[in-house]
Amino acid sequence: MRIILAIRHAQPLTEKLILCPQCDLLMALPPLSAGTKAVCLRCSTTLSTRWEEPRKRPIGYALSALFMLLLANIFPFINMRVAGFGNEIKLINIPQVMLEENHASMATLFMLLVQLIPAFCMLAIIVLCARVRMPLALKEWLGKMLFQFKTWCMVEVFLAGVLVSFVKLMAYGDIGIGGSFLPYCLFCLLQVRAFQCVDRHWLWQDIAPAPRLDLPLTVGGTGMRQGVRSCLCCTAILPAEVTQCPRCHTNGYVRRRNSLQWTLALLVTSLMLYIPANLMPIMVTEALGNKMNSTIMAGVILLWGEGSYPVAMVIFIASIMVPSLKMLAIGWLCWDANGNGKNRGNSERMHLIYEVVEFVGRWSMIDVFVIAVLSALVHIGLLMSVYPATGALLFALVVILTMFAAMAFDPRLTWDRLNETIKKEPQGDGKQ
Repeated sequence: MRIILAIRHAQPLTEKLILCPQCDLLMALPPLSAGTKAVCLRCSTTLSTRWEEPRKRPIGYALSALFMLLLANIFPFINMRVAGFGNEIKLINIPQVMLEENHASMATLFMLLVQLIPAFCMLAIIVLCARVRMPLALKEWLGKMLFQFKTWCMVEVFLAGVLVSFVKLMAYGDIGIGGSFLPYCLFCLLQVRAFQCVDRHWLWQDIAPAPRLDLPLTVGGTGMRQGVRSCLCCTAILPAEVTQCPRCHTNGYVRRRNSLQWTLALLVTSLMLYIPANLMPIMVTEALGNKMNSTIMAGVILLWGEGSYPVAMVIFIASIMVPSLKMLAIGWLCWDANGNGKNRGNSERMHLIYEVVEFVGRWSMIDVFVIAVLSALVHIGLLMSVYPATGALLFALVVILTMFAAMAFDPRLTWDRLNETIKKEPQGDGKQ
C-alpha cells in the first residue's frame, strides 16, 4: 500500500481536517486514491486508508470469516491418543469442559475473546458496510462497539497457543488435527483482513456526517492550543468545551481525565497480581493418581530440558519477559508524561514505546490458551488429566489489567512537552 503524508501547511477545509489521535497535530487529509493511506507527519500514525471497493471487500472477508468459524465449531478440532486411549475435542467443547471442572472464569474468557467478540465484530462490519436499514442510534452503537472490541479479538493469539500446545502434547502421545483446524486458521486470517479493510474515519463519515465546526483553525498546530479536541471514537473535531460528541455520543475531553492516575492504579494492581501468578501453579497434571503442580517458569524449564528450545523461548518471552517489560514501559511512560519529556527525540522514542506496548500486550495470553487446550483435551480417565489452577486466572487478570492500563494512558501527553518547548521558541515561516 502506498503511503501519503497528510498535508501540514495548507488552506484548511473543515470537512478535510483531522486531528491525529496520538500526537494531537491538526492536518488536512489529501485526496486518497485506492490503495493509499494518509499518515501523520509527526508520529507516523495512520490517519485514513482508502481501499478499492471499500464496502464489498470487508463484507466479503467478514462473511467468509463467519462461515469458517461455523465450520470450525462443527467438526473435531484436535485429537490425541495415549497408550491406546483416545480423545478429541471441538472448539465448543473447550469452555464446556472447563465449566464442568468449575472453572467458569476461564471458560468465560475463552468464549468472549476467541469466539463471541470476533463473531460480533464480523457481524458489525457486514451490517455497517452493507448499509442495512436500521435506527441511527443502533448504527452508532455498532460503530462504537466495533472499534472498542477490536483489541479484544484474540483469535491469532489462541491459534499460536494451539501450536504451542501441540509441542507439549507430543510428549504425552500422538497428536492429530481434525476437520475444523484448517477452517479456524482461515477464520483467523480472514478476520484480520476484514479489520484491515475497515477505515475508522471513512466508516464514521458513512454512518453520519461530522458535526460542523465554525472555528478558525490552522493546519500544523495542535488541537489543544487551538481550543479543539478529537473524538477518539469517531475522529470528529469538536470544540474543547464540548464533552459529548454530537455524532457518536461518546464522552471525551481535550486529554483523558486522570489518565496517569488510572494508568498507575491499574499498573500497581497488575503488579500485585503478577507476583502470585508466577509463584502459584497455573496447571495441575494428574497421572495415575499422582498430581504435579506446574508454574510458568517450571513449564519453561521443562520444555527447555526436553529440547523444545523454540517453544520454551516463546513461552518465556510471552509469559515472563513481555508482561515484565510491559509494566516497566507503562511506568516509564507515566514518569515521562508527568514532566520529564523535554525534547523531540524523547517524544518520538516514548511514542514508539507506547506503540510496542499496545501491540505486544495481548500476546501474553498465549500461556492461558495453552492451558485451556490442554485441560480440554487431556482427559483420559485415570490415566492422565490436566486442569487449570489458580495461577492461570491470576495471570489472565494481569494481562487484562495491563491492557486496560495501556488504554487508560493518553499518548498525547508524551507530545505535550514538545508542544510547550515549541511554544517558547521563535516561530519560523512554517517551511520544512
